[in-house]
Amino acid sequence: MSRASDVLDACEARGLMVATAESCTGGMVAAALTDIPGSSAVVERGFVTYTNDAKREMLGVSAESLDAHGAVSEEVAREMAEGALRHSHAQLAVAITGIAGPGGSEFKPEGRVCFGLARNGAETQVETVEFGALGRDIVREAARDHALSLLLQAAKS
Repeated sequence: MSRASDVLDACEARGLMVATAESCTGGMVAAALTDIPGSSAVVERGFVTYTNDAKREMLGVSAESLDAHGAVSEEVAREMAEGALRHSHAQLAVAITGIAGPGGSEFKPEGRVCFGLARNGAETQVETVEFGALGRDIVREAARDHALSLLLQAAKS
C-alpha cells in the first residue's frame, strides 16, 4: 500500500479532512492523494501558491514574513499551513516551500525545503529538510513524500 493510501486511511478513520499548500511541489501532494479512488472523503482542497502574490492572496501569508525571511523559510511555511486551514474546511494542513533547483544561493541552497503542518487545536509544526542538490525531479518527489509522511504521523497521533 502506498504512503498516500495510508494517509487517506488514517485520516478517514479519524474523520479528518486535509488541505495542502504547495509551492515547489506544484500540487504533487494533492495529486498523490487524489490519484486514489475515494480520496474525496479526505482531501478537502489544495492550494498551489507558486508566487509570493499567490501566497499572500490565497493563504494570507504576510508581506512582512516574505520580506524578512523569504518564501523559503519556516516562517512562511507556518503561515502557509495555517492559512490553508483558515481558508478551508480541513482539520489538517501541510505546506511546502523550497528550492527544487536548479540553482539556489549560498544562503538558500538547492534542495532546501521548509514544511509546515497545521492541525486544529494543536501548535503548528515547522521544519527544514536539506535534501541536497539531487536535481529538480528528485527534490520535488522527496518533498512530496516527506509531506505525506508528516500528514500520516499527524493523522495517527
